[in-house]
Amino acid sequence: MSSKSLEKWSPFILLLITLVIWEAICRIFQVSDFIFPSPSRIVDQLIEYRSVIAGHAWRTFWVTMAGFGIAIVVGVLLGFVIGSSRLAYAAVYPLMTAFNALPKAAFVPILVVWFGIGIGPAILTAFLISFFPITVNIATGLATLEPELEDVLRVLGAKRWDVLVKVGLPRSMPYFYGSLKVAITLAFVGTTVSEMTAANEGIGYLLISAGSAMQMGLAFGGLVVVGVMAMAMYELFSYIERHTTAWAHRGSQNI
Repeated sequence: MSSKSLEKWSPFILLLITLVIWEAICRIFQVSDFIFPSPSRIVDQLIEYRSVIAGHAWRTFWVTMAGFGIAIVVGVLLGFVIGSSRLAYAAVYPLMTAFNALPKAAFVPILVVWFGIGIGPAILTAFLISFFPITVNIATGLATLEPELEDVLRVLGAKRWDVLVKVGLPRSMPYFYGSLKVAITLAFVGTTVSEMTAANEGIGYLLISAGSAMQMGLAFGGLVVVGVMAMAMYELFSYIERHTTAWAHRGSQNI
């Protein structure tokens, strides 16, 4: 196997090795399914409750994507404002950093009071936890535009707006896609956390229900489903990134 092929298949090989070791430990030490279910038990639960899991997974997915969509719009707009002005960068960035340090799970009870139990808190939690990376990366891409390049463009007659829109934003695209790959995983975390305390549907609700019923295999199955959805969206953004910003990855185009 060539080095490129090995690199391509390495995540799957590592996953397979991990599952084999996990299954072996559970069988050798006869670990109870109520404590730590084996991969085979998790697969059995996924098959047995596939219709129930599919319903909860769909709810988690579209709620996450709704919150994530809002995060993209707000994150891009706010990042553009912060990155295009030194004053805005100096004034807003420290406040945003402080806000991002707050545990988003603490907002869920407040959101429940404001919007009630349902999709509202879940969408807003997904938004609150995922917009920060997008904002920061867009702002960084614009704020780090080379002064020499900006001077040359202005000498050629370009205005500040032209520099930002025609040069700054395209230059920020690799930062933007990098932030999307981070933010989408955080969005799923936010939705799941909210569903655990403020919903009667979704994977988060399923985790609480399965845990209360001591169905650890089903609970782990829910976690697997969330991980698969997040990984699928991550790979989707990676695919789009490779085909729209190839100029920024010249050294890895053939990987």
